[in-house]
Amino acid sequence: MLHTTQLYQHVPETRWPIVYSPRYNITFMGLEKLHPFDAGKWGKVINFLKEAIRRKVELEWGTEDDEYLDKVERNIEKSLQEHLPDVVVYNAGTDILEGDRLGGLSISPAGIVKRDELVFRMVRGRQVPILMVTSGGYQKRTARIIADSILNLFGLGLIGPESPSVSAQNSDTPLLPPAVP
Repeated sequence: MLHTTQLYQHVPETRWPIVYSPRYNITFMGLEKLHPFDAGKWGKVINFLKEAIRRKVELEWGTEDDEYLDKVERNIEKSLQEHLPDVVVYNAGTDILEGDRLGGLSISPAGIVKRDELVFRMVRGRQVPILMVTSGGYQKRTARIIADSILNLFGLGLIGPESPSVSAQNSDTPLLPPAVP
């Protein structure tokens, strides 16, 4: 059954996005799927997300490593003190990299690797599973930086089969079923 979207209620059919189709009208966890080429509904999505944000951290254009990493550490710590989640989905975007004209920050490759390490140390230190997804980053060199970060996390034992904090090996409830049919 298709979901009836509320995001196009005031948009005449002649103004719908080029690729709009009623088949795109799905809802996931209360959020409607974003349709391709759909700048018209970003305002509603942004307003919804603003209401959901409990800890607003603003950064000035050109913010560099020290200030950024300090704010990441301080605010993750406070957030985890306020509420310990069952799982963390970590959006490890690289559009913060120096030179990225869309991100507007000036974080070095080493700063990105350090950020990921901070996040993993703090979350895993509380025995909380973490899923890292990559996003953003509009420079060719971001792939190497992401790889360096993953290798760093692995080398520190924060990810991989030997990760002591949260794993199927040391949990009463396995994270994955023993076999997938």
